[in-house]
Amino acid sequence: MHFIRPSWLTHAGEKRQGEVYSVHVSPDSQRLATGGIDGTVRIWSTKAIFNSMSPVTQSLPRQLCSLAHHTGAVHAVRFSGNNRYLASGSDDKIVLVYERDVNATSRPAFGSGEGHTETWRTHRRLANHDHDVIDLGWSADSSILVSVGLDSKVIVWSGTTFERLKRIDMHQSHVKGITFDPANKYFATASDDRTVKVFRFQSPASNATAHDQAMNFQLETSITGPFQESPLTTYFRRCSWSPDGSHIAAANAVNGPVSSVAILNRGTWDSDINLIGHEGPVEVCAFAPRMFSREPLEPGVPVSPVTVIACAGQDKSLSIWNTSNPRPLVITQDIATKALSDLAWSPDGTSLFISSLDGSIICMVFEPGDLGYVMGPEENERILQKFGTSRKGATLPESIENARLEEFSRVGERRELEGRMGQLMMHGPSAGNLPIPIPGNSQWEVQASQVPAPIQSPQPERPFKQKITITKDGKKRVAPLLVSSGGGGHRSNLPNTQLLQAQNASSGPSTDPKVILDISTPYDGLPKGGLTSFVLGNKRKPQEDDVEPTSTNFSKRVAIHSAPAPRTAIVTPEFIRPAIVSPSVSVSQVRLGIPKVRTIVQRAIDRNGEPSSAVPPAGSTTAPSTFDSGDTVFEARNSAHPTRITISRGGKMLWIDFVPRPVLLVAGNNNFWACATEDGIIYAFSPVGRRFANPIILEAQPCFLDSRGWYLFCISAVGTAHVWNMKSQTALHPPISVAPILDVANIIPKPDGPISKAEAILDAAITGNGSMMISLSNGDGFTYNRDMCVWQRISETWWAVGSSYWDTTPVRTGLVSRLERRTTDQALLHGRGKFFNRIFKQALSREGFEGMEAAISVAHLENRMAAAITLGSKTEFKNTLMIYAKRIAAEGVAGKVEELLRELMGGLDDDDDEEGDDGSRTDKDLICGFKRRELLKAVLLAIGKYRDLQRVTLPYARIIGILDDVTVAAEEQLRTEDQARTSDPGPCNGKTTITRDDGDEPME
Repeated sequence: MHFIRPSWLTHAGEKRQGEVYSVHVSPDSQRLATGGIDGTVRIWSTKAIFNSMSPVTQSLPRQLCSLAHHTGAVHAVRFSGNNRYLASGSDDKIVLVYERDVNATSRPAFGSGEGHTETWRTHRRLANHDHDVIDLGWSADSSILVSVGLDSKVIVWSGTTFERLKRIDMHQSHVKGITFDPANKYFATASDDRTVKVFRFQSPASNATAHDQAMNFQLETSITGPFQESPLTTYFRRCSWSPDGSHIAAANAVNGPVSSVAILNRGTWDSDINLIGHEGPVEVCAFAPRMFSREPLEPGVPVSPVTVIACAGQDKSLSIWNTSNPRPLVITQDIATKALSDLAWSPDGTSLFISSLDGSIICMVFEPGDLGYVMGPEENERILQKFGTSRKGATLPESIENARLEEFSRVGERRELEGRMGQLMMHGPSAGNLPIPIPGNSQWEVQASQVPAPIQSPQPERPFKQKITITKDGKKRVAPLLVSSGGGGHRSNLPNTQLLQAQNASSGPSTDPKVILDISTPYDGLPKGGLTSFVLGNKRKPQEDDVEPTSTNFSKRVAIHSAPAPRTAIVTPEFIRPAIVSPSVSVSQVRLGIPKVRTIVQRAIDRNGEPSSAVPPAGSTTAPSTFDSGDTVFEARNSAHPTRITISRGGKMLWIDFVPRPVLLVAGNNNFWACATEDGIIYAFSPVGRRFANPIILEAQPCFLDSRGWYLFCISAVGTAHVWNMKSQTALHPPISVAPILDVANIIPKPDGPISKAEAILDAAITGNGSMMISLSNGDGFTYNRDMCVWQRISETWWAVGSSYWDTTPVRTGLVSRLERRTTDQALLHGRGKFFNRIFKQALSREGFEGMEAAISVAHLENRMAAAITLGSKTEFKNTLMIYAKRIAAEGVAGKVEELLRELMGGLDDDDDEEGDDGSRTDKDLICGFKRRELLKAVLLAIGKYRDLQRVTLPYARIIGILDDVTVAAEEQLRTEDQARTSDPGPCNGKTTITRDDGDEPME
C-alpha cells in the first residue's frame, strides 16, 4: 500500500486551496471527477495520477476538463453506471447532468495555459430543489438519478429523459446521503431527522413519466435505532450499500457515547454490527465495489468472499475493514488537516480516492493481499442473483404471432438504420438551404396614406443581469443564471445565437441531403427586415378619464425587433422614382410596403425552370450575356417611355413586347411569364410571348409576385392575397386578406394616430399544389387552407422552445421545416425565445408540470403531420408519421395508438383497385398521396416491438394480412442483405442521390 498525492491535484484558488467536497471514479477507471467550494467540476486522468511520480509519464494530460457551470459550491459528483453521464449537485439548488462530446476537438482552458483533452457539455439542468443539493446517486442500471438536499426532499429523475418522476417528502430535516442497492430493488437515504429510510422501486422504462410512476418508489422502512443520539453537526451522512447487496453502512451512528458506523442487514433492517474506533463523527463510508478473498484465488478451489469498507469523518482519520475481521485492516490518522469529505473506490477495488476540506485529494493504492485478493465481477453477479438483480419486468409475447410481429419490427429498424447510414455516406450539400438573393431596403418604401411611419432607432440588446437578494442575516445571494443548455430541467432546442450568426455568415457547404422543395424561390424577393406593414387595429381603446393625455403607449402588441439599420455597404440598384399610391390604400385596414420603380427588373431561370444559379443581385445592370447559355432571362426595362419586356437566352433575344406603365415585379417559369405594373395590372405571357389571358386588374399596387408550376401568387398593397391557376384561368379561392395573420384583432390603435405598425412579412412563397406560405418577423409561419377557408398557423416559437423534435435531422428537409427554420432565426435574433425559455423554466419547476416537455413534443409532431397534409409535403408527412407512431408507442399511450391505426385503416374494406369517376384513386384510400394500407403496414412494423401494445396492434395486422405478407418479404430481404454483404464492397458508389419532396422518384 502506498499514497499518491500530486501537487497539481487540487482545487486551488489564487490565495489558498479550496475545499473539496466530493470525488468519484468513472466505471471505466479512466477519469476522476471532483467538486469543491469553487463551484467547478474537474475531471482528471487517473492514469496521470497513478504515474505522477514517473518522469516518463510527465507529458500525460492531467486535467481532462473543467466545468464551471454552477454558481455555488459543488457538494456531489457522480458518474452514471453506463459511463455516459456525469451528474453534479450544488448549493445553487441545481443538478447538472453532463455528457461527453466525443466529436468535439480539444480547446484551451480560459485563463490557463493547459488545454482540455475532453469536452463535456451540459446535457440537462435539473432545477426542483428549494435548497442546497448535498448528495446524488444513480441506480445500478442508470435508469434513475436521485438527488437529496437541505430542503428535506428526495427527488427521483429519469435516467434517460431526466424528467422528474417523483418528489418524496418524508424526511423531516436535511437529507445528506443516498445509496443504491446493487440488486436494483431499493435505495436508502440518510437525514438529520436521525433516520435512514429505505424505498422500494422498480426500474422505470426509458419513456416513463411522472404519471405512470405515481405508485413507484414506495417507503419500505424507516430505521431510527442507531441514530437516536447522533450529532447534527456533520456536513454529510454518506452511506453505502455492500456489493453483495446484504448490508447498508450508515454513517454518523452512535453506540452508546461513541461514534460508530451502523451495519444494517437487508430484509430485517436491524443493526447488530457497529464499526467503532473513530474519535469523531463518521461522515462518509464506502464499500469497495468488488468482493475479496482472504486467500489467493486458484482454479477449482472454493473461497469465502468478504466485503471491504472504508470509513472517514471529522477526526481526519481513515479506517478500512472487512467482514472477516473484528478489527480494522488499515488505520491512517491525520492524513489531512481537516475533515475528510468523500471516498471513492476504483471499479477494480485496488485504489481509493479521498477528498478533504483542506483541499487535498489523496489516492491510496493497494498491493495484492493488502485487503485480500480481488474477485471478478462475475462473483458479484452470482451473489446478487438471489435478489433477482436488475431484472426488469419484461412482458412476454402472448402468442407466436406477437413474437413474429416483434421480430419483423426489429428487422425493419435495422434496415432503416442501414439506409440512413447509406444516405449519410452518399448525399451531398443541401439545395433546400441555399440562400435566396434579397434586394436592398432602398428598393422599397412604405406608403401608408401619406402618413409618415414612426422612425425607431435601433435599441441595443440588454445583457443578462443576475438578481441579487439580501437574506435576513444581511448576506447577499446571487440567483443563478440560465446556463447555455436550457433551464428548469428543460434543454432549449434553439441553437445558440452566436452560433447561428456564424453559421449564416459562413459559406461552407451543408451536410444535409440534397432536396428540391416543391415551393417557389422568388428571385425578386422581399427586402431585408421583411415587408413592412401598418394596420388599423380592431381592438377598442381602454376608456380614458377626462385628464390630460400622457405619452403612455396603449399598444398591446409591441414589436419584437428594432428597425433594421441601413446597409451602406451594399450598392442598391438604380431606381427612377417611388410608385404612385393607389387611393384604395388610404382607406385600407392593412397597408404594405410598395416597391419603387426600378430601371431594370429581371427574372432568370435554368433549363428546369428553377431560379438560375448565375442570378446577379436584384436590379443589377449586369448584361444578360453573363448568364449561363441555357438560362432564360425575362427582363423589364423602365424609362420615361413605355416599358420594354424581353425574353433572351444565351444573349439572343427570343421575343419583345411593351406595356404602357412601369413594371414593379416579374415572375415566371417554363409554363408562363407575368409582370405587374404600378397601376395594379398583371400581364401574362406564354413562353413564346403570346398573351394568353387578359390583363388582371388588382385592387392596389402589387407588393409581392411569384409563381410555381401553373400557379401565380400575388399580394397587393392593401394586404389581399390572390392565387390563380393560369392554365385553367381560375382562382383557387376568393381574394384573402392577410389581416388575420397580422393579428389585427389584438392591436389597439395608438393615441397619437390610428395607424399601428404590425409584424413584417419576412417570407412568402407558393407550393406546387397552390398553397400559400407566409412567415412573419415574430417567427410565426402560416398557410391558407382553401378547403376550410381559413389561415392556419404551421410554425411558432412555442414549438421551438418546448419540443424535443424541433430542428431534428430526420424531419429537417421539407416545407414545414422551411417555416420552422424561419421561426428559429427570428426567435434567436429578436429575443422571443428568451421569453418562452423563461416560461418553461418557471413551469417545469412547479408541481403538475413534470410531463410538459413530453406533451409538447407529441403535440408538435401532431401539428407537423396536419401541416404536411395541408401543404402536400409527402416525404415530410411520412417521416413525421413514423416518428410520431414510435413516440406514442414508446410512451404506451394505447388510446392514441388505436386511434391512429383506426384512422389509417379507413377504406381498407374496399377493393384495392377502386377508382373515382375520373379514373383516379378515391380520397378515402389515400392520405397525403400515400395508400393507407402502405402507411398502416409501415406503422405496424415500427411499433410491433412494443409488447404492451400488441393486443392493440395484432388485430390490425391480422386484418390486412401483414404477418403473411411480411414473412416472405422479410426472408427475401434477409437473403438479399446476406448476398450483398458478401459481394458488395460498400455503399459508397460515388453518386449523389437527389430526392424530391413532391413524391417523385429519386434522381441520380
